[in-house]
Amino acid sequence: MWMKGPQVKEIPGPKGREIIEKHHKYMATTTNDPNEYFLVIERAEGNYWIDVDGNRVLDFSSGIGVLNAGLRNPRVIEAVKRQLDLVIHAAGTDYYNPYQVQLAERLAGIAPGDFEKKVFLSNSGTEANEAALKIAKWSTNRKLFIAFIGAFHGRTHGTMSLTASKPVHRSRMFPTMPGVEHIPYPNPYRNPWHIDGYENPDELINRVLEYLEDYLFHHYVPPEEVAGIIFEPIQGEGGYVVPPKNFFKELKKVADKYGILLIDDEVQMGMGRTGKMWAIENFGIAPDIITVAKALGGGVPIGATIFRADLDFGKEGVHGNTFGGNALACAAALAVIDELQNGLMENARKLEPLFRERLEEIKEKYELVGDVRGIGLAWGLEFVKDRKTKEYAAKERNEIVVEALKMGLATLGCGRSSLRLIPPLTIDEEEAKIGLDIVEKAIHRVSERHGYRVH
Repeated sequence: MWMKGPQVKEIPGPKGREIIEKHHKYMATTTNDPNEYFLVIERAEGNYWIDVDGNRVLDFSSGIGVLNAGLRNPRVIEAVKRQLDLVIHAAGTDYYNPYQVQLAERLAGIAPGDFEKKVFLSNSGTEANEAALKIAKWSTNRKLFIAFIGAFHGRTHGTMSLTASKPVHRSRMFPTMPGVEHIPYPNPYRNPWHIDGYENPDELINRVLEYLEDYLFHHYVPPEEVAGIIFEPIQGEGGYVVPPKNFFKELKKVADKYGILLIDDEVQMGMGRTGKMWAIENFGIAPDIITVAKALGGGVPIGATIFRADLDFGKEGVHGNTFGGNALACAAALAVIDELQNGLMENARKLEPLFRERLEEIKEKYELVGDVRGIGLAWGLEFVKDRKTKEYAAKERNEIVVEALKMGLATLGCGRSSLRLIPPLTIDEEEAKIGLDIVEKAIHRVSERHGYRVH
């Protein structure tokens, strides 16, 4: 076994540059940026990506939150191989198969809430959220939804209407689904009221709920027509924003008052990322509907919508799909849940203090770092040009991503000027320290380049 840590000659190398050029010739434009994320992945070994030129890169991205159970978890791979010898796909919304039932029963059993639950299986997070919208509409016969500024819930026209993290997501896409209103997320670092939510969490919570009730419900949004409030327990694409601990308990009081469903989008923060199976477990409530995808399949596409059984569709044919709950994906998901429960969530809890302590030290040392927040192995750093004005340092954040990758660490930006650090839950303490060292070196290089103070 080779020594731990990255091994880099040149990223991208000649093979990588050739593939990047062909990618942009033949592939539709999405989010690929050849100036920032120039890693061309050929295979994975342990917690490392190996690119087409043989560079070994430590992963702090988990394939954008997909590979919580590891880049190539051997038990997940074995489960998929076994399933290949049985059946690859059976039409689970027409015929029946045991694999969907096994996964649905497992998900219903581990989801929070002391009530009966049912599950709809799909292929992705956006599909899981689309199903949540339809379940909420059907069961309540209400048509309106509340979402949060900074949210990311998907890119289909329905879920795009909930998403409010970047204008580019809606560029030239009007009209979106009507009936969605957005309110400020209780971001302790940045909010419209300029409240320090770390020092005064209750005040921040009160302002958000006041906005919801006094401004929306009492002026132009009839609460009796609102089907659901959809939220991320920790905002992902919006900047890895951790709300005050009591926020969701207080939000639930408002929702219950008006008979509104709470829809918890766990697509990025679920499946052990925070050290618990569901991120909402850190906040002490049981939502009516939970959506999950990304890490659920360990790399095999699958999504799920877990909901109170009494919310189920009243007749056959209201909702369905072809590939949802694919037999291979169900086998992978069952293995992922086993792996998370057999030590990986515990590892995330074990490494949390290391990340918290080290990142707080970095914040104290580098003027460029405005905020650090996170739980388990979900961490965000926000970069600012000035700590008083909190002016976004997006260019500097992008340069930090590049510097880290050149040194052999894969990271991803989020929000307007934040960096997310989300290694697979299989990472050990030594690799965590190696990765955090590279993060600091990248911040140091960019700080010196732009003349930011280093204490």
